[in-house]
Parts: sequence; C-alpha cells; structure tokens
Amino acid sequence: MDGKHTTLKAGAKVAAFTGLVGFWTISGFAYIGDLANLAGRSAYFTFIGPFQGRPFRITRAFSQAMAIGVEAIPIVSLITFFVGLIMALQSAYQLRQLGAMQLVAAAVAISILRELGPLLTAIVVIGRSGSAFAAEIGTKKVTEEVDALRTMAFDPVAFLVAPKFLAMLVMMPCLAVWADFMGIVGGCVFGVAAANFTIGSYFQATQDSIVNRDIYTGLIKSVLFGLVITAVGCKEGFSTGAGAEEVGRSTTAAVVTSIALVICVDLVFTTLFYIINPT
Repeated sequence: MDGKHTTLKAGAKVAAFTGLVGFWTISGFAYIGDLANLAGRSAYFTFIGPFQGRPFRITRAFSQAMAIGVEAIPIVSLITFFVGLIMALQSAYQLRQLGAMQLVAAAVAISILRELGPLLTAIVVIGRSGSAFAAEIGTKKVTEEVDALRTMAFDPVAFLVAPKFLAMLVMMPCLAVWADFMGIVGGCVFGVAAANFTIGSYFQATQDSIVNRDIYTGLIKSVLFGLVITAVGCKEGFSTGAGAEEVGRSTTAAVVTSIALVICVDLVFTTLFYIINPT
C-alpha cells in the first residue's frame, strides 16, 4: 500500500512538472507571437501606412532618435572603450606566452565587431531606452491616455510605437558602428603602450584581420536587437496593470526580458552565421 501511495505521489509530481513546463512553453510562444504582432504592426505604420493615407509622425521619430542614439553616445563610448582595452589585456596575457603579440589587434577587432560591440550597445540601450519605453507607455496606460487615443481614433501603435520602431532601426546600427570604433581604439591604447605597435600599424593590423563578414554580422545583429528592445519595451508598457506600482513592474520586466531575448537572438544568429560560413 505504501509503495502504491509513493508511486501515485511521484506520478503526481511528474504530471505537475510536465504541466508547468507545458504552461511556460505555451506562454513563451504566445509572448513571442505578441512581440511579432507588435513589430509587424509597427513596420506597417512605418513603411506602408504613409502610402495609404496614414501619416507618419516623423518629428516624434526624430526626437526618439536623439534620445536613443545621440544621448547614448557617451556611455556607449566609455563602456566599449574600456572593454576593448580589457580584451587587449586579456588577449596579450595568452598571446605573449605564444610569442604572438602581433595578433592582439586581430583578437580585439574580431571579438568587438562580431560580438561585443553590438551586444554591449544593446544592453546599454535596454537600460536607457527599453526601460523608458515601458515606463512611458505604462504611465500612459495607467492614466488612461492610451484609451483616450483609441477614443480619438488614433491607433496607439501608430502613435506611440512606430516612431520608436523607426528610430531604433536607424540608431542601433549607428551606435554599434561607433561602439566598434571605440572598442578598437581601446585596444589600440594597449597596443601602442605595451605591444610595440604604432597607431598606424595597429589600425593597419586591424584592417588586415577583418573581412566584410565581420562587419555585416554585427550590423545585422544590431538591427535585430533593436527590434527586440522596441517590441519588448512597448509590449510590457501596454501590459501594465492598474496602479502606479505596475509601472515599475513593467519597467523591470522589460529590462530583464529584453536582455534574455537579446542573448537568445545573439546565440541563434551566431549559430546561423557559423553554419552558413564557418571560416
């Protein structure tokens, strides 16, 4: 009897665990579907709507671009400069043992262009703009401004999301390029100070070590990261419940979810690029 009871109890635990996994799987796919729907509607209002009599608010997109891109340049520059310097130091630690200090420039350039530049830029933008998107729209939801837009026959996605969508698509690659440059400059500081490079020879070694693939993979990732950040931030804003404390919850959820999805997108596309061209 005890054995039967134990078996039933174990079976109940397995069923509960399986149900929990199924629930989270379905919820995850539903969430991704909502993000895809929001991104698709934003793309429609940005690129197709103006040709169908739906005016696009370019001034709002311009102000969003200033907030997303121009105002983020100082912190992106600082972070990527020091990361490039750290990468050079870490690479030199190993390469010195192999007598291959001349490869420091290549190691820094490839790691920054392919991975660290776009990823660090995305994390900075998540902290600055993704959270701001969620807080802005969440506050409008709590104060019923979103409902007021619908009452006045304005589509909230066209009014609130589409300008952010276009601004992010434009500014994320620009920020990624600047981040790549600052990371390489950081590596150059170490190369000139401790690896017997001159400024000219360091940048020449960098140019010789990279190919077009290193550049376009990072730019493609940055565009996709921008889509994820915009969709998640705005989606969490629209999902804000009643009460001021819900705005904080939405902001936190936007940051955490954006970072997780950006890492997942990074993994997926890095794998795809490796399969397509492993060299």
